[in-house]
Amino acid sequence: MRIELTVNGRAVQLEVEPQEMLVDALRRTGFVSVKRGCDSALCGVCTVLLDGRPVTSCAVPAARAAGHEITTVEGIPDEVRRLGEFLVAEGADQCGFCSPGLVLTVLAMTAELDHPDDEAVRHYLAGNLCRCSGYAGQLRGIRKYLEARR
Repeated sequence: MRIELTVNGRAVQLEVEPQEMLVDALRRTGFVSVKRGCDSALCGVCTVLLDGRPVTSCAVPAARAAGHEITTVEGIPDEVRRLGEFLVAEGADQCGFCSPGLVLTVLAMTAELDHPDDEAVRHYLAGNLCRCSGYAGQLRGIRKYLEARR
């Protein structure tokens, strides 16, 4: 079936199978920052923004995205770079596999929450797993990023 959606501000038409997940449709179309991780919506690696809200694209049928706005890190390079610099400065960049999902979730959080404290950040990011960092560096980098935004 053919669906129409907007990806990173650009109108896109995709041919998708009825059971195809959004993660697969996006990767097939060249949005390789959208990673495949657990396939059970638990790790956050495949996170994209659907109409500005973070969703795990491995759990969203591609057909359900028809008519909606999808944002990947490729669509917001300046803000990704800015947040990334804070994460790197705090040693939270290790392998980078989880970074796109983490970054998109942080950016969605900044749109939703005013001045989140550490507990709110931890709660918001609970679905983003990282095997490398131990989370302390991520939290420090996110905190400094949030402070710089104020």
